[in-house]
Amino acid sequence: MYKELLEYIVKNLVSMPEEVQVNETPVEGKMVLKLKVAKEDMGRVIGKDGRIIRSIREIANAYASKNHEKVSVDVEEVKKENTTNE
Repeated sequence: MYKELLEYIVKNLVSMPEEVQVNETPVEGKMVLKLKVAKEDMGRVIGKDGRIIRSIREIANAYASKNHEKVSVDVEEVKKENTTNE
């Protein structure tokens, strides 16, 4: 449920929504969301001084607190495989 919320928000922010990946992992009583976006979209997700990612985290936490749960959001860059033509 958190995965769908995060995907919806982020895919509407980025220029390459097909690169957005979200993985949910329960860790020590809370849900950890690993968000992966294209390198070009990192700035759009993080925002100036981290304002956008902070807002995304606040939305996720507000939704989680409604369900008496805890959630954290981590952002990573999607690693593209090195394609070299020889």
